[in-house]
Amino acid sequence: MPDSDPASTTYLRLGLPSGSLQEPTLALFAKAGFQISGASRSYKPSVDDPELRIRLLRAQEISRYVEQGFLDAGLTGADWIEENGSKVEVLCDLPFSKASAAPTRWVLAVPENSPIRTVQDLAGKRIAAEAVGLTRRFLERQGVQAEVEFSWGATEVKVPDLVDAIVDITETGSSLRANNLRVIATLMESYPQLIANAGALRDDWKRDKLERMMLLLKGALAARDKVGLKMNLAQNQLQNLLAALPSLRNPTVSPLANEGWVAVETVIDEKVVREIIPQLKALGAEGIIEYPLNKVVY
Repeated sequence: MPDSDPASTTYLRLGLPSGSLQEPTLALFAKAGFQISGASRSYKPSVDDPELRIRLLRAQEISRYVEQGFLDAGLTGADWIEENGSKVEVLCDLPFSKASAAPTRWVLAVPENSPIRTVQDLAGKRIAAEAVGLTRRFLERQGVQAEVEFSWGATEVKVPDLVDAIVDITETGSSLRANNLRVIATLMESYPQLIANAGALRDDWKRDKLERMMLLLKGALAARDKVGLKMNLAQNQLQNLLAALPSLRNPTVSPLANEGWVAVETVIDEKVVREIIPQLKALGAEGIIEYPLNKVVY
């Protein structure tokens, strides 16, 4: 049964994914201001926010526990929400994954030398997949009847000896290439999503807590791959700098104690810093400082 502790309304029960998504999730929460410790030793890690109760669970399970009310909210992939058919409230997408900012993909793959070229060629064939429901619904939409069996893992090694094709999750495609597999269709792309139980959202305190958490998480993601820049510049060079560097068109400009000088501060993509700093110096900027960002809230 869902937590019936009368004090449960004073804290939020939050499910976070264990496994491959655990470390990037904990890193994101740290940038958002929530320090979670003990995750390597317990599925009930500590957090420096007394209003949170964290539970580490398999991403595959989280949406079911949120729907059933055992958790007030959780972070899990859109794919597992779809696989479980969970009726939950999606608060926002959080575009990050274990290796990059790209979404993960569920793909249908066959051996490179397989005669199968299209989804329709799989009629009557055997397919191994962890996301069985997702796969069956995809095939139904394609009008294809095939046998779909559950795979406990190492799915990519089951073709061609055990099955004709697999449905597997990939981010970079490196594992598929390493196993000489060819993608013939993408079932869906998936990002982690912050989800909530409908009943929890009817609780004013929990809804407000989730809205504040969502703001901080989205701010942490917005700061990803960006840095802050500060510099001093002669006032008469400011327009030249703005004209030469479009990314700095809306900086904060403040007068300095030295007459005729201004301080300029802005946020830019980290990947362009190495090109911009020499240009700033050439335009007369002095005391240039680059600093990392935790959150950018628009």
